Amino acid sequence: MALALFDFDGTITFKDSFASFLKYAVGHVRFCLGVVCLTPVFIGFLLGVIRSWRAKELMSIFFFHGRDADKFRELASKYSQEELPKIVREVARQRIDWHERRGDTVVVVSASIDLWLKDWCKAQHVHLIATKLEERDGRITGRFLTKNCNGKEKVRRIREHFDLSAFDYIYAYGDRPGDRPMLALANERYYRWKRI
Repeated sequence: MALALFDFDGTITFKDSFASFLKYAVGHVRFCLGVVCLTPVFIGFLLGVIRSWRAKELMSIFFFHGRDADKFRELASKYSQEELPKIVREVARQRIDWHERRGDTVVVVSASIDLWLKDWCKAQHVHLIATKLEERDGRITGRFLTKNCNGKEKVRRIREHFDLSAFDYIYAYGDRPGDRPMLALANERYYRWKRI
């Protein structure tokens, strides 16, 4: 029995789903205005003053804080079903299909938010481990409920969900340095679709 671990953004997709969903959720004009307002955050990130997960959380708070949770879930579900398939790489779709034909356990392990990934993952019959957003009193706060699912956190979350000793063979697919801890778990590793 084999386990196949896939990063999502940049590996399964050819562009980042976080930015793609932001534009979808708030519209092009508000997205552009938001980017201008968040310039200090981007500068702080580039200077190393703000960590990448915190920059992402601040963006999430800016764009999502106060939104009705039920309506937000509906919007995320619609995006997951209608828009996500448009940014999926053909090579990724084929590789997931290959694993499923073999009967492998396929898992998407992503730093993106679970709300706009889960319906796509459900349609592909794959498991999902991702970052979750906090809700309070029926509203989205924009804060992360869980740690950002990247780097060593990917490994921790995978081990939390699966007993790796139960698998005879592990495959892993990633495209960024934050995926390397996950790749290190695997017998067979692919980085930007090249075996390493």
